[in-house]
Amino acid sequence: MSSKSEIDKVRNIGIMAHIDAGKTTTTERVLFYTGKSHKMGEVHDGAATMDWMVQEQERGITITSAATTCFWKNHTINIIDTPGHVDFTIEVERSLRILDGAVGVFCAVGGVEPQSETVWNQADRYKIPRIAFVNKMDRVGADFFNVVSEIEQKLAKKTAVIQIPLGSEDDFKGVFDLIKMKLITWEESDQGSVPQYQEIESDHLENCQKKREELIEALADFDDELAELYLGGEEISQELVLSSLRRATTKEGLIPVLCGSAFKNKGVQPLLDAVVDLLPSPVDRGEIEGVSAKDNETLMKRSPSEKDLFSALAFKMTSDPFVGLLVYLRVYSGEVKVGQNIYNPLKKKRERIAKILKMHANKREEVTKARAGDIVAVTGLKTVVTGETLCSENKPIIYDLMQFPETVISVAIEPKTTADENKLLKSLNQLIVEDPTFQFKNNEETGQLLIHGMGELHLEIIIDRLEREFKVGINVGTPQVSYRETIENEATASHTYHKDIAGKMHFGQCQIKVHPMDHQSGVLFKSDLDKRKLPLNFQAAVEKGIHDTAPGGGLAGYAFIDLEATLVAAEYNEEESNELAYTIAASMAFKEACQSAKMMLMEPIMSVEIITPSEFTGEIIADLNAKRGKIMGIDPRPGEKEALKAQVPLAEMFGYSTDLRSRSQGRANYSMSFEKYEKLDENLAKELLKKRGIYI
Repeated sequence: MSSKSEIDKVRNIGIMAHIDAGKTTTTERVLFYTGKSHKMGEVHDGAATMDWMVQEQERGITITSAATTCFWKNHTINIIDTPGHVDFTIEVERSLRILDGAVGVFCAVGGVEPQSETVWNQADRYKIPRIAFVNKMDRVGADFFNVVSEIEQKLAKKTAVIQIPLGSEDDFKGVFDLIKMKLITWEESDQGSVPQYQEIESDHLENCQKKREELIEALADFDDELAELYLGGEEISQELVLSSLRRATTKEGLIPVLCGSAFKNKGVQPLLDAVVDLLPSPVDRGEIEGVSAKDNETLMKRSPSEKDLFSALAFKMTSDPFVGLLVYLRVYSGEVKVGQNIYNPLKKKRERIAKILKMHANKREEVTKARAGDIVAVTGLKTVVTGETLCSENKPIIYDLMQFPETVISVAIEPKTTADENKLLKSLNQLIVEDPTFQFKNNEETGQLLIHGMGELHLEIIIDRLEREFKVGINVGTPQVSYRETIENEATASHTYHKDIAGKMHFGQCQIKVHPMDHQSGVLFKSDLDKRKLPLNFQAAVEKGIHDTAPGGGLAGYAFIDLEATLVAAEYNEEESNELAYTIAASMAFKEACQSAKMMLMEPIMSVEIITPSEFTGEIIADLNAKRGKIMGIDPRPGEKEALKAQVPLAEMFGYSTDLRSRSQGRANYSMSFEKYEKLDENLAKELLKKRGIYI
């Protein structure tokens, strides 16, 4: 077998969905039926193979993306099971960045839920071909065609239904395969290990033929050969339907839809068949584009072949108590062996591979090499961080860096003892390496150590890991909102820095204009001066002064956003001017300009979706209004339920899960994600600042 055909039989896929749609249960069944595990781990028992962290087992949710490899019909399937909770969205982001395909799991009752939309948008960004699996067909209120309709409407995707269910809820018996035109059922006695293929009975045949015709009509939009045969009234073979469906899925973004109940062991083997038959291999995805490490304007490409130069992306890092720092790599081209030196083009450093490991959740299998298409973990790397490229030193390439979302919540922590103080900083630095959305810093005004994260659950898990995994004793404060600062008006200020330091004069003078910007952005810098007015290295020093100052704000220590700072004038002294002086002058001028432009606080606004029985809708809306929320829409849901969409300030949402349970007799649930920053009401801002001893 040639290397190309071997790589052609690799599938790198992710399992992604909203929380509680059944991703991990589906993955557990995949591992069982492919022979990777010998018993089915259940999420509700805390025994799921892929949920190996103690925190995952206790809560019954996925927190960190777990990787494993299994085999199906002579194909290698590398699977990454991703979290569904929005607080851990970075785990989905960095997994999708390196995958070739994905399985979107949808609950047959809940349909397309908020986090479904989030992960779908992430997959769109990386142009990931997908198939959809409508899970939980045995649940009360299951409605397969309603979910298909929501995928088309809410996710704006064209679907191709390739299976339809036989029954639903308690009557869910199996699925009709519209490509093979067979009924597939499963026996409880063998845990669904052997699918039973049967002829479709006459009372279902007409409906199945109609649905198959709809499938072929959908494919005809993408395949001229198939369209010609269909319009000519000729019989379309299974092979042609499958090859046409594969092209439309991998190249055109069509979404094949399957169904089943992973928990009841129904529908998983056909899903595996669809992964092999319809999702792309690394070869199908084609060449990978990057830029030259020597000139980031020059495009470079690598082909998914062992014969090309080595290149890989470090997409995840974890600390292992037995082998130290594990760096997860997606190898895009070439091959790498144990003991080989590789190159980090961003750091301009050589690294040496100590071990190469195939991962199965938190278990490891040592291998001697990794090649194009593989997803592996390696040890021995010292300088790499998440998102960086590793490659051969000959013709180094850099792939796109990952974008990480901003943190919106913080909490103050302090060590209990001196021994804990020594361990705390080391533990926090280790957590930052693993999780780029986690940050910590000292608040200079209060002297407190603040940890920042994506939500209450995110910080709760961090604190739990510090105490249990890193054995650090800490005291924890109440969660705090991460506000931002901006300006209302335009203003200009200048500052001159002229001082004698260690017998040498330092001179820098610049004038900075600031003005507000409407869109959600950080602090942008531009210069109106050319290099004749001020040399470019001093202009870079001015930019550094502004960007170094912006994170500290000018009002209450919160970072500036949504403003542009422009260098409009400067003075230059050939004898005394230096970069340090311009950095300090720019920092002071920027602060003074912002103070003149009327600073204000911005608060994070969250997008909230609540699924509730209709009888509680009125009371929940009244409560959201009292929390300064805006109702954005109400959609009916199956089973006399409604989906409320609202935008609510994060400051009002602490402890909301308990509040919502009490208002709905425990029957409503909600999800929340960051939407935008908005101006904080002036009276509330004054009250907040007053608590911090600041009066405006």
